Amino acid sequence: MLPSSNPAPAATKPKWLAIVGIGEDGADGLGAAARRLVSEAEVVFGGRRHLALAAPLIRGEARTWPSPFDAAMAEVVAWRGRRVCVLASGDPFLHGVGATLARGVGADEMEVIPAASAFALAAARLGWPLQEVETISLHGRVLGHLRPLLHPGTRILALTSDGAAPGEIARLLTEAGFGPSRLHVLEALGGPEERRREATAAALGADGTPCAPLNLLGIEVVAGPGARVLPLAGLDEALFEHDGQITKREVRAVTLAALGPRRGELLWDVGAGAGSVAIDWMLRHPSLRAIAIEARADRAARIGRNAAALGTPALAVVEGAAPAALAGLPRPDAIFLGGGATDPGVLDAALAALGSGGRIVANAVTLETQALLTAVAGRLGGDLASIAVARAAPVGGMTAWRPSMPVAQWSWVKP
Repeated sequence: MLPSSNPAPAATKPKWLAIVGIGEDGADGLGAAARRLVSEAEVVFGGRRHLALAAPLIRGEARTWPSPFDAAMAEVVAWRGRRVCVLASGDPFLHGVGATLARGVGADEMEVIPAASAFALAAARLGWPLQEVETISLHGRVLGHLRPLLHPGTRILALTSDGAAPGEIARLLTEAGFGPSRLHVLEALGGPEERRREATAAALGADGTPCAPLNLLGIEVVAGPGARVLPLAGLDEALFEHDGQITKREVRAVTLAALGPRRGELLWDVGAGAGSVAIDWMLRHPSLRAIAIEARADRAARIGRNAAALGTPALAVVEGAAPAALAGLPRPDAIFLGGGATDPGVLDAALAALGSGGRIVANAVTLETQALLTAVAGRLGGDLASIAVARAAPVGGMTAWRPSMPVAQWSWVKP
């Protein structure tokens, strides 16, 4: 008799953890399977609001999340093998508790029943096709993360932290020149206290009336006169606060192309000046991270202001001189040397910090730095390029080309 071609099924772990999404309609909005998981759990974790919403179903011990939340995750994992239920707002895996729990619990140990997310409910109320809308969570985050999304005609759904956030966001829009934008404040979506208010950003920002703590903001972006719209790539130098120490837009475009940012990567911008390369790097994708290293205190402070104004408030700024300032920093995927390459030990420290496959790009204006890069290219290989840019400018009532100083660029990938 031939053996069966179907192997015996592998043993599966018991699904001891239930994660149930619950809306503002509480127990009444849960299906039969979700109600059963809540009722059969020996312990039910959730926020005070979640536990109150599900109170009619809870038969086991109800436990409110302690703070910080990561400590609560360890408490949940300690119950492994018992019947545990975690209550979450809407979809647990959309800016929710599910992602945190998944760091310590395998998907084969979970039974997840999501409810409609706040984004889905908001899109349904406003009649906005969700696939055409920008979505962002500003819960516990600096509001400046919203700044790169402010393009005329864009629709945005933003999760907020509290009742003061819609007014703060409205004032941010107004200060950036987007006061005519139409705002929709959606409060307590899906529950008996649901309410919707509409106003321009200028009007809402001046109103000062607090909103319900649980709210979502819909934004229809309208640019007013003089609005500062941040391009998706190639920020003009005029958008930066700087003292002349800045990588010009055309050179920066070539530099970013040589750095080749990839999703989730970390850049060191050494000798950052105004922080233009680090900021442009981070604007390419929300997952990109950067550390700007700058020796001068005034420039380091200026980088922080530029990052806040240009939509990258998460840019880390390290004040200090390389190579000492590089010690202890997380390993970079890419390094840009915009200044200080000839300082003792800087280039060697940068090369040593890169892992296999890491990239380095160094720009040079002075003959001394160009000689250094030519020598290191001869020793290690890589690509050398000369970048020359000229801009038209008025000269004696006419127009002529005004060239910038040529830039030598060395780029290299570590074996």
